[in-house]
Amino acid sequence: MSKKWIAFFSQTGSEIVDLSKGLGRWPDLIVTNTRPEKLRKIHPEILESNLLTTLPNKPSEKDYEDVINYYSKPLITLHGWLRVIPAKICDRNKIVNGHPGLITKYEHLKGKDPQIRAFEEKLPVMGCVLHRVTAGVDEGKVLAEEKFNAEGITEDQMWNATRDRSLYLWYNFLKKAI
Repeated sequence: MSKKWIAFFSQTGSEIVDLSKGLGRWPDLIVTNTRPEKLRKIHPEILESNLLTTLPNKPSEKDYEDVINYYSKPLITLHGWLRVIPAKICDRNKIVNGHPGLITKYEHLKGKDPQIRAFEEKLPVMGCVLHRVTAGVDEGKVLAEEKFNAEGITEDQMWNATRDRSLYLWYNFLKKAI
């Protein structure tokens, strides 16, 4: 039997869909937060999966506990989860975040939309990391990183390269972890 896996997202969830197809399995539970429809459109395959549960826009510690404690010691992954998780939840659980900024090289890329900032700054090297989640924003131990030469690339190339590297990191991590 495989390890229980809970995946969180605040945007479209398309990364979870791509990972699920590559891994040949869906998370045991997919969690999102309430957001106005004008801010995002959830990937239709997630809606069809019957695995989706929705938390309030700004979940409380109890909200997190209610979904996480359904399983015993699940692996929790964050795929564009745009909320800071309470310290007690971080301390009690194994939570891993995918971050689309090369924070191992450019610490100022912590936080939201680092790939946009890196592109606008014309950084010569870009990438992404997987890191443990702590109460601080993008402060946890980096578990893996992928980087690429960003000199002279277009914005579309940046988006594609970042997404491809992120999926590669997640796929390799999840193959072993679940």
